[in-house]
Amino acid sequence: MHLHRPPQHQTRRLRQGVLSDHMGEIHEPVPVLLVVAVSSRYDAALQWARERIDAALGPLALVSDAFEFTETDYYTSTMGRDLKKQFVASQRLIDSAAVAVVKRMTNDWEAEYAALGRHPEPRPLNLDPGYITPAKLVLASTKDHAHRLHLRDGIYAEVTLIYRHHAWQPMEWTYPDFRRTDYQEFFTKCREYLLAQRRG
Repeated sequence: MHLHRPPQHQTRRLRQGVLSDHMGEIHEPVPVLLVVAVSSRYDAALQWARERIDAALGPLALVSDAFEFTETDYYTSTMGRDLKKQFVASQRLIDSAAVAVVKRMTNDWEAEYAALGRHPEPRPLNLDPGYITPAKLVLASTKDHAHRLHLRDGIYAEVTLIYRHHAWQPMEWTYPDFRRTDYQEFFTKCREYLLAQRRG
């Protein structure tokens, strides 16, 4: 049995119609703002991390206060008590896919700092990179979960906050500390910086 093939001009119109009506165009991703959460009970560790990020990933555009990190005791056995968390944002915008490479890099830095033996805790420094767009805050992770997507090389990503109605909105899985007003005020500064950079 032979299928009837429409004339070439009809095929061309059909193809053009399908492309225009049903298929979105592929665009290069817009650069995003790299943000790293630095956690430790030691000011010296926070400083070491800031200097390493600055040297490897470009000058820092924004640095938050060192917030008291009290929402969980998950890290107590490996990092000790009285933890602080500080956020830094790089001047240099990145491709969003590069956060997977940065996560593996920051894991190596954690191990490097622990190997210095300056503190008794097995994990005196914790680094969690992510990025900010005008619409969301994304965090990278080595752990898979229902709400996370694999990027590459065992690194996953989740949307932790979305920006809607002029405010940051948590998701069902958003960490308790990321719901804090003081964190989100800093993320808003990061968002404004990003928008200014994009405007040139």
